[in-house]
Amino acid sequence: MFDLAPRLRTIAASAAIAAGAILFAVSPISGQPTESTTASNSLPTLAPMLEHITPAVVNIAVVSRSPAENNPLYSDPNFRRFFNLPEQQPQARMSAGSGVIVDAVKGYVLTNHHVVDGGTEISVTLKDGRQLPAKLIGSDKETDIALLRIEAKNLTAIQIGDSDALKVGDYVVAIGNPFGLGQTVTSGIVSALGRSGLNIEGYEDFIQTDASINPGNSGGALVTLDGKLVGVNTAILSPAGANVGIGFAVPSSMAVTVMNQLIAHGEVQRGKLGIGIQDLTPDLAEALKLGELRGALIANVEPGSSAEHAGLKTGDVVTAIDGRPVHGATDLRNRIGLTPAGSKIRLTVKRGDDEQVVAATIAAEDKAAADLSGTALDGARMRDASDAESAEVGASGVVIESVAPGSLAARSGLRIGDIIVAVNRVPVASITDLRRAIDEKPAIVALELIRDGSRLLLVLR
Repeated sequence: MFDLAPRLRTIAASAAIAAGAILFAVSPISGQPTESTTASNSLPTLAPMLEHITPAVVNIAVVSRSPAENNPLYSDPNFRRFFNLPEQQPQARMSAGSGVIVDAVKGYVLTNHHVVDGGTEISVTLKDGRQLPAKLIGSDKETDIALLRIEAKNLTAIQIGDSDALKVGDYVVAIGNPFGLGQTVTSGIVSALGRSGLNIEGYEDFIQTDASINPGNSGGALVTLDGKLVGVNTAILSPAGANVGIGFAVPSSMAVTVMNQLIAHGEVQRGKLGIGIQDLTPDLAEALKLGELRGALIANVEPGSSAEHAGLKTGDVVTAIDGRPVHGATDLRNRIGLTPAGSKIRLTVKRGDDEQVVAATIAAEDKAAADLSGTALDGARMRDASDAESAEVGASGVVIESVAPGSLAARSGLRIGDIIVAVNRVPVASITDLRRAIDEKPAIVALELIRDGSRLLLVLR
């Protein structure tokens, strides 16, 4: 039995938007749109481009083990003996998704983390019907990207395009395996860029499209009309778990960055600068007399961090990294977090009336402190409170930046914007302190936090 619905991330929404059909002519040689490349009936068509790239889009089947029913009575040997109950065994469960071949020689296949997460067996079915076992090279939950490898001859790979060059209104085509039906093609436009704050993943910079995306499309390709990969389909916004014209894809620029790290290290080794940042809103820019300037405002600089060594200061506005504009705090956070430790970057910084370029070295993220998986805070992404935030609430602490829907943190009652100031009455001034406090009291944790200016106690079990 195929378990499709959980394999495509959905968010509750009230509005439904119908996607319009698009017809364009495409050259069978170059794959470029033309005025009238036509079939014998002289109708415009996308078929030549699709014939070239659809062999690169694959169906993925995953076998995972669902845990046996967790009823305390089943653990009682006397109860089991009295009713002659068999031992409870984990049940095999199958799910389906999509993927896209990005290297025909090495057999690399990009897909979503949530498609293959927990899988004990992964198989890939090509368009020509070949079914191949796949090896998981690595997977990254924070960006929802995973990389598989298959061994076969005569594979077709898709050319990777520049997602940074996309504009709202560009035509795109989504290719995947919706509902396990087999390869399906839908079309639409880019509805929005840089979508974040959806709490789907930890690192969000989604392409929004009205091309129909449904359960099973996860991991499939979002391509431009010249047949280049610009996104990996990952989620839909829907009240019922099916397409209503609002779909999201991880941009190819982010997917390729993650893929390169998975190939090199088997995991993503995230970097940090040691700064607290916030969006430079129009009101804030006006208050600081920065005019129409846009970027990310540095709210605090950690002592001894790479940022301090580079000479960055509180109040600086980062407007570009390596010459590419910074659109806000989320953009800056994503780009720093996905830059490998040890890399050198050049930050364009506005400080008062002066603009300067600052060279900085990315440091390694403290994974031990940041990793709260397996605790009651699993699913929450957090950061140390800035000096301004600490001054506002009168205490140092840890700020909840995002909470994954359905996670332990969400079920525990944590919300975005909460500031954790103590654990079991012991003050915590950083994520490191929080990690240490939770490790010392793993069973029952009493969080003292500040929410909307009020102090409250939240008990986690």
